[in-house]
Amino acid sequence: MSDPLAYGAVMSAPTTTLAAEGARFTLTDWGLLAFAAGVWGASFLFMAIGLDAFEPGLVTFLRVGFGAATVWAIPLHRRHVERDDWLQVTLLGVTWMAFPLTMFPIAQQWIDSSLAGMLNSAMPIATVAVTTLVFAVPTVRIRLIGVGVGLVGIVMIGVPEATTAGTTALGILLVLLAVISYGFAVNIAGPLQRSYGALPVIRRALLVATVLTLPYGIIDGARSSFAWDSLAACIALGAAGTGAAFVAASILTGRVGAVRTSIVTYLIPIVSTVLGVVFRDETVTFLAISGTVIVLAGAWLTTLGQTPAIESRPIDRVSVGRRRPGRDRRS
Repeated sequence: MSDPLAYGAVMSAPTTTLAAEGARFTLTDWGLLAFAAGVWGASFLFMAIGLDAFEPGLVTFLRVGFGAATVWAIPLHRRHVERDDWLQVTLLGVTWMAFPLTMFPIAQQWIDSSLAGMLNSAMPIATVAVTTLVFAVPTVRIRLIGVGVGLVGIVMIGVPEATTAGTTALGILLVLLAVISYGFAVNIAGPLQRSYGALPVIRRALLVATVLTLPYGIIDGARSSFAWDSLAACIALGAAGTGAAFVAASILTGRVGAVRTSIVTYLIPIVSTVLGVVFRDETVTFLAISGTVIVLAGAWLTTLGQTPAIESRPIDRVSVGRRRPGRDRRS
């Protein structure tokens, strides 16, 4: 969502210029787009392979830990985050990483990776719903219609699959809870990333998530067996999915704008479904595929319409600490 970080990374990226939005796609841009979509779409397969030997808590901790190590290894001018904003960074570490990235491996004990990827396509739907209902941000009718369309698609995906052998309603519920959590995270991340940039915020949020997932990782690590392919999958899941792919999406956003970078959101369920069928022999029903198409249509509708000018006020009140005059965030 997904890497489930996909939509949040794209939609909460710093505002880009009109020149970037109008720039022509180059071969490099297509490469960045394909890399991000491929890695994030493959993250569900990586989780499934990791779960072959590791317990869910260990998969989550390794993912977050390797992701943090990768992002912190990237050379970056040090940037100070003000103390008033650390609460928001902590909340971001919970809602964007620690909680949802814990839910997905637990859920994939009972549902296929392809189903998890299809359900994750509802992330734009959840984001608009949370923004409107929880943060009280006004929106336009076409986006609310998109939410309604998306909900129909979710029902089409989830209800029939919940009765299929090897899947349970609990697994589907956990994925949906993770997706809803991303809806909160996008609202928290946007103002922070516009103030400090994407990577400084994600670095600190990943540190928070690493600390929070460590106890569960230790407990489940003691109960896990070992397999090299599971370890390799977790390294790829963290270093590539939670690290390098995020950087690629951030670079692409700066080159071509957030609107066109959001194309990656629509490619992720396609990649996850194909990989699940090919490499895990998973079965996907026609109704689930149809539901995914409807969810993606609803997600597209949520990107339409002019956002009311008042939209930033409720989010700023919740997500951005007061700035002290004259403070330079660079150190």
